[in-house]
Amino acid sequence: MRGSLGVRGPRTARRRVKAAAVAVAAAALLAGCGGDEDTASVPEGWGTLDTGSLRVGYPKNDGYEEQPAGERAKANAAVALKEEDGIRTGMVSVQLDFATGVHDAAGAAAAAGAGIGLSTTRKATEDVRLAGPDSAGEARDARRIDYDFTADGQEDTPNAGTPMTGVLVAGVDAKGVPFVVRLNAVKDAVDAKDLDAFVGSITVK
Repeated sequence: MRGSLGVRGPRTARRRVKAAAVAVAAAALLAGCGGDEDTASVPEGWGTLDTGSLRVGYPKNDGYEEQPAGERAKANAAVALKEEDGIRTGMVSVQLDFATGVHDAAGAAAAAGAGIGLSTTRKATEDVRLAGPDSAGEARDARRIDYDFTADGQEDTPNAGTPMTGVLVAGVDAKGVPFVVRLNAVKDAVDAKDLDAFVGSITVK
C-alpha cells in the first residue's frame, strides 16, 4: 500500500502544480487584456495630455511641448505645440463640450468636421474604438477624420498656402460631454504611422 501511495503521491503533486500554473497563466492573461483595454499605449518618448474626459499622447520627442493653461485658448482643455523659429508647425489640441445637442460619436464628428474649414480636403472617415474602462461603454466609440488643408498664416502659423495635414477624433465621454482631439502639422512632418499612433494613444474616461 505504501508503494502504491508512493507512486500516486508525486503524480498528484505534479497535477496540482500544473493546475496552479495554468490558473496563474490564465489570470495573467486576463489581467493583461483588461489593462490593454483600460489604458491606451503611448509610444516611447511621447508625453501625455490629461483632461477630465480623456488622456492623449503627443510626440514630445519630436519637439512638441505642453502649453501652459494660462497661454492656451479658452476653447482648449489641453494643448501641445511644436514651434520652429517662432512658427507653430504642429499642434495637438483637446476640446471638451465644444458643441450643443451632441449625444454620440456621429454627432460629435459632424460638429467637429464642420469646423475644420472650407479649404480642407477630407481623405478618410472611419469609426474607431478607443481604450477605456468597461464602465465607459459607448463612450469608447469615436469617429476619426483624416484631412489636408492649407495654412492661413495667422497667429504664428506657417505662411499662407503652406500644405498641412491633420487628423481628428471626436466622440462623447462617459458623462455625455462631447470631445474632439486634433493633431495638425506641416504636411510630411508626421507620417501615417505617427497619426495612427496618435489616435491609438487616446484613452477615454
